Amino acid sequence: MKILGIGNAIVDVICKVDENFITENNLTKSTMKLFFDENEFKNLLINLKIEKTVSGGSVANSIVGLSQLGDKVGFIGKVSDDEFGSKYVEGLKKENVDYFYSKKKEELPTGTCLILITPDSERTMCTFLGTAGKINYKDIDSNAVKQSEITFLEGYLWDEGDPKKAFDKAIKYSNKIAMTLSDLFCVERHKKHFLDLVKNKLDIIFANEQEILALIDGKSIDEAISFAKNLNKNIVITRGAKGSVAINNQDVVEFSAQENLNVVDLTGAGDLFAAGYLHGVVNNLSFKKCLAHGTDMSSKVIQQIGARLDKSK
Repeated sequence: MKILGIGNAIVDVICKVDENFITENNLTKSTMKLFFDENEFKNLLINLKIEKTVSGGSVANSIVGLSQLGDKVGFIGKVSDDEFGSKYVEGLKKENVDYFYSKKKEELPTGTCLILITPDSERTMCTFLGTAGKINYKDIDSNAVKQSEITFLEGYLWDEGDPKKAFDKAIKYSNKIAMTLSDLFCVERHKKHFLDLVKNKLDIIFANEQEILALIDGKSIDEAISFAKNLNKNIVITRGAKGSVAINNQDVVEFSAQENLNVVDLTGAGDLFAAGYLHGVVNNLSFKKCLAHGTDMSSKVIQQIGARLDKSK
């Protein structure tokens, strides 16, 4: 197996809203807010029209992208034996992703992420993790980890307690470890731990400019590049319209963003970028070509609704 993803198994519920909905519900646009009260989360959904429902989660989106590129991939994520859990498993199977988890009835339901798309194509996420956030070391199939060239983890999944133990087990048995920092708030919540992971345990790190600067308390991309050069790592930074940059030891490779795109939804841009880049890595392509594949995948996904590429197009 080329890549095994381990992340939050979340069913994405995609809705279009106006700017007022974001303000009225005290949400911060373009970020992800965690909900711990199931009823509070459900109340958000009451008056919304659902555009699309997809089995998602950040790393799961990347893994599906890799499968669509022809790579042999797998995924570990915790779901409950309920309607959404069944839909989740079916969704991965349809995409030729090996699912290394046996679902059973859990105390909490399968996780759900409400993705709110405003007229400017930005997406604001409201997530009720449900049982996804309860992943523990018993849920990690060590043989699946050992048999994959790269284990791909998501920052969203990291938390004190059981998720940390799951992370530790995955890292222990991995041949090579990649991770996405996931989200600005995520970085701010776990800065000390993420910094330790980046410096001491990870091989490939994905972050957008905002996230990497928050991690190192930096103010410019030059500071981020200097930080990355001092580590024996491959750090990949996405910069939106400014393109992307990959730092590997002292090598710095930049790549421009595609222009004149019909952007309709930025959901999954980072996830599909990571898929394209990792596709390049496991197929031994140059860093420039890795960035090119990442840029191509992210450019395609932002011109449609949702974080999965429509194979019919």
